[in-house]
Amino acid sequence: MVVYIDLIFAANLLIDGVLIWLTAWLVKIKVSWWRLGLSALVGALYVVMMFVPELSFLYTFLIKFGLSVMMLLIAFRYKSLQGYLRALGSFYVINFAAAGGILGIHYLLQSSGDIWNGILFTSTGGQAHRLKIGFWFVLAVLPVVLLLFKLIHSSRIRREQLESYIGEVTVEIEGVSVVCPGLLDTGNRLNDPLTRIPVMVMEASLWEGHLPAAWKGKLTQMGADQLLLETDGQSFAWQDRMRLVPYRGINRGAAFMLAMKPDLVKIKLGEEIFCSKRVLIGLDGGTLSGDGAYRAVIHPDLTQREHAAEAAVPC
Repeated sequence: MVVYIDLIFAANLLIDGVLIWLTAWLVKIKVSWWRLGLSALVGALYVVMMFVPELSFLYTFLIKFGLSVMMLLIAFRYKSLQGYLRALGSFYVINFAAAGGILGIHYLLQSSGDIWNGILFTSTGGQAHRLKIGFWFVLAVLPVVLLLFKLIHSSRIRREQLESYIGEVTVEIEGVSVVCPGLLDTGNRLNDPLTRIPVMVMEASLWEGHLPAAWKGKLTQMGADQLLLETDGQSFAWQDRMRLVPYRGINRGAAFMLAMKPDLVKIKLGEEIFCSKRVLIGLDGGTLSGDGAYRAVIHPDLTQREHAAEAAVPC
């Protein structure tokens, strides 16, 4: 069997560098390239030592753990015990995730014959499994596993950040109450230009049972003013509550949004509750969030105590 030590060294240098870089990204620590390279170099040299029989004593748990401690000290330095332990824990989580991902993909791609050929029966009646994972397989799959880990973690962080701005919205109109999750959009400045009343946007599908059946599916296809003209002479329960709010969308000219005047809007953000009557409910014919995380966009004025005092609505 021919072993290319230089190839193994280069591959482990790259792998260790990626693992340390991903650890720095996870714990939000800036690491210089020379420190990252030196730390990866120490890890790669340790792997090469396995081919020296006289150094076999180095392959014990304590030495391996001490090596990881040294690598992280080189890469991140020691600033505080809490910060260092967080980096150490993240480093092992990433390593275990990478190893588990490689092992899982390896077994996923194996046939049943390959698995049975790897099973050994011991003289005492027990079973053992011979694990054979090719070097090139590890090198090819590792970047995919780490990329998936990074994408999943980033998605989780974005979701957590988003959830801090999501509250429960309750809208009441003539005894009808609709409850849905709403996103607080601090950049939303949509107001009725005449009365300066803030407009909170909701998905029109939440109100389908209370709007004219002819409007179903048309809010995205035709203008709000045309919809109101279609109902000319055809009264419905909330006709007097309808308003046309002019707005200017992104990369488009001026348009009108169909809005309703509610009796009460209640917004619960965390432990705080805000109530208001001075608000319009704009109807959006599409879906505000692709994953359904929220179905309304909350105007920031509705979560300000000054606005609540002006509206003078008890919660």
